[in-house]
Amino acid sequence: MSLDELRALLDRHARPDLTTAIDGVRICRIDHAAAPESSMSGTVLAVIAQGGKRLASGDRLYDYRAGQYLVASVDVPVTGQVMDTAPGRPTLGFGMTLEPAVIADLLLQAGPGDLPRSPGTARPGIAVSDATGELLDAVVRLLRLLDRPRDRKVLVPLYRREILWTLMTGEQGDAVRQLGVADSSLAHVGRAVQWIRDNYTQPFRVEEVARLSGMSVSAFHRNFQAVTAMSPIQFQKNIRLQAARLLLANHPNDVTGVGQRVGYDSPSQFSREYRRQFGAPPSIDAARLRSAVEPAAALP
Repeated sequence: MSLDELRALLDRHARPDLTTAIDGVRICRIDHAAAPESSMSGTVLAVIAQGGKRLASGDRLYDYRAGQYLVASVDVPVTGQVMDTAPGRPTLGFGMTLEPAVIADLLLQAGPGDLPRSPGTARPGIAVSDATGELLDAVVRLLRLLDRPRDRKVLVPLYRREILWTLMTGEQGDAVRQLGVADSSLAHVGRAVQWIRDNYTQPFRVEEVARLSGMSVSAFHRNFQAVTAMSPIQFQKNIRLQAARLLLANHPNDVTGVGQRVGYDSPSQFSREYRRQFGAPPSIDAARLRSAVEPAAALP
């Protein structure tokens, strides 16, 4: 029954801009198949109630369908496409931002033996599992508050914590728990990811980013690849190309200028790598983006 009610709640409260009256909670409704879209994953929980989605990150591919959930524990470049969508049967999904501060507080409140011991090794930043009844029930209770504005201030934090605790004690618990640990491998990689995102237009030395993230060069390479499925240089390239795509949507006639703004000195290299990433040269893709009328799917 939880999945049926989840479908009904998502269908009723879906908005074109994906937002809801609850901060950090988004609802995705996609009525027909569309071309793959590139974006950043965010650090999120995503639950599919109907239909499905395929997600590519680095050299990894993830499918998740009705009754399954995806956890993204680090913000990485992804390309997503809906599946199993048909007229009258849209893909319906729930998304919730994972908050490290709340996870850290739950870790502090947990008693000895309440949580499994973490192996301490870096895990992939994205993982998919079947949703338990407990998780679906908790998500449904949170979404019911969209119809009960008087109760949100008191109950939203409680239900959000319940969802996080259910994740922390579940199959993907180790990845979620690491979000709340300041010295975890995931936290070190997260610092590197943020630095590269903030400085993506500039060349960098891997040794310097490893130092900034608090790891040796060998550990940095190993953990960064394990979490993101990319090398640091590949990660930077993905960020550059996604930024270029956004700029080109507004400046379709300035391909060379956009390439330079995101860090490419060579127009030919920019065009070549852009085409490899998005399937079309920058000028053609820019025209396609401007003519598109469908909003991009925003669940990871």
